[in-house]
Amino acid sequence: MTPPAQVLTRQFSVGVIREICFYMPMKLLRTTILTISLLAFLSVPALAQTKIGTVDLRKLFDGYWKTRQVQTVLNDRKAQLDNDDKSMRDDLKKGSDEYQKLLAQANDQALSADQRDKRKQAAADKLKQLQDSKTAIDQFERQAQITLSEQSQRMRDNILGEIKAAVTAQAKVAGYSLVIDAAAETANATTAVVYSSGENDLTGAVLKQLNAGAPISTTPAPVVTSPSSLLGTNMPRINLR
Repeated sequence: MTPPAQVLTRQFSVGVIREICFYMPMKLLRTTILTISLLAFLSVPALAQTKIGTVDLRKLFDGYWKTRQVQTVLNDRKAQLDNDDKSMRDDLKKGSDEYQKLLAQANDQALSADQRDKRKQAAADKLKQLQDSKTAIDQFERQAQITLSEQSQRMRDNILGEIKAAVTAQAKVAGYSLVIDAAAETANATTAVVYSSGENDLTGAVLKQLNAGAPISTTPAPVVTSPSSLLGTNMPRINLR
């Protein structure tokens, strides 16, 4: 049986607070949609009547005040979960120290046989308690990571929905038939849009619309790094990719 004290050496951190970003499949989806849209709109008959605009979706995402607000919420939530986990692990460490003392007393020849037997039984009871506590902590850590990841996903999707609505509104006002993400990348990490003059770029107008309702003072949320991102390969800085 593994001594409980050895179980306490692992450092836990809830997910990752780095960036809310797209998973790789989402990048592929964006590129695929972009390609299909261009093929459809840029056919010879449609080309003459198609007015194309561009945006930098990454700049819109990072520059939107709600992205920074959401990052703060996620950082705070992660810190709370980490603190709760640390408290439980501190209790586990304390219980492990008590178990080691009981174990030593159970083998202390200076004590009577009856006293040693009592310490031995107390040590067995303490070990069972430690095992139950360790199981509870493992379950908490798994659920904490799931909770933070799901919260990150929901918040990111909401932000992207608001950005899309703002882009759509600006495109309709300016009479654009198609708006593409000039910052999109292919699966090979190359730019999907090779050239754009920038003349029809809506990024500034869209960002101005998005931030029109921003609080008077909105400062960037501190980025908390950890081994494990809202939404890179693991979990949360909020980023588009």
